[in-house]
Amino acid sequence: MSARLHKLLDEYGESHGNPVNKAIHWLCVPVIVWSVVAFLWLLPFPLAGASLPVPVNWAILVVILAQAYWFSLSWRLGLGLLICNLVMIQLVVIAEQTASWPLWLLATVLFVLSWIGQFIGHLIEKKRPSFFKDLQFLLIGPAWLLAALYRLAGIRY
Repeated sequence: MSARLHKLLDEYGESHGNPVNKAIHWLCVPVIVWSVVAFLWLLPFPLAGASLPVPVNWAILVVILAQAYWFSLSWRLGLGLLICNLVMIQLVVIAEQTASWPLWLLATVLFVLSWIGQFIGHLIEKKRPSFFKDLQFLLIGPAWLLAALYRLAGIRY
């Protein structure tokens, strides 16, 4: 693990030590990521309808940028987060096709409820969210969760 990644994960962990706050984050962080992907999926894209070899929209482009950041920290963590993001994109497509609510409404409700949950967790923790200090911690949250899974599985990251 790079010194930079170690520092970021440790710093993020400083405001996520309470077991209730951790549990809330395990639920809310993935839901927030899914909601953001869903919002981006719905934004009009300049090349919509163009015959491209792969589908491209704002969600795909932002995921690629996030992936570049995560791969710069750790290729193993980047690979795991790529798998997570591919699942998120597939879940957005499924929700768009099958949900009884419009995708924008479903994403909005889940986004708001998840952020309320996050802030309740930080009230319990009695520490401010890390992203108040540095916005890059919005990208560290998913990496912190996956790093915990890697540690449990004995996978180096």
